[in-house]
Amino acid sequence: MGEVRLSPRERRILSEIEESLGRDTTLDRELRTMRRSLTATRSRPPRARRRLLAFGVAAALATAATLMVRAVQTGSPALVWAFAVVWALTVGWLTCLLVRWCRRCSAPRRGP
Repeated sequence: MGEVRLSPRERRILSEIEESLGRDTTLDRELRTMRRSLTATRSRPPRARRRLLAFGVAAALATAATLMVRAVQTGSPALVWAFAVVWALTVGWLTCLLVRWCRRCSAPRRGP
C-alpha cells in the first residue's frame, strides 16, 4: 500500500490533539498502570467456565434435592446438616451465576 501523507493542517491538528492528551494526568496514569485483564490470563475460555459453573449448580441442586428427600425419610441429623451445607453452596453458586448474567446483560455491546 502507498504511504499516506498528512497535510500541514492535519499535522498541526494531530499535534494539538497529542499535546492535549499529554496534559491529561488521569489518562496518563491509567495508561501507565494498565494491566492485562484477569480473563485474558486464565487458561480456560470464559464460556467454558460459565458452563462448568452451571453444570456444578445443576449437580448441586440434584444432590441437595436427594439429600433433602433422604433427610425427611430418615430424620437423620447428619443428612439434615449435609443438606444444609450443599444447599448453602448451591445458593452461593447460583448467586455467582446471577451476577455474571447481570454483568453480561448490562455490558455495552461491542461492534463487529
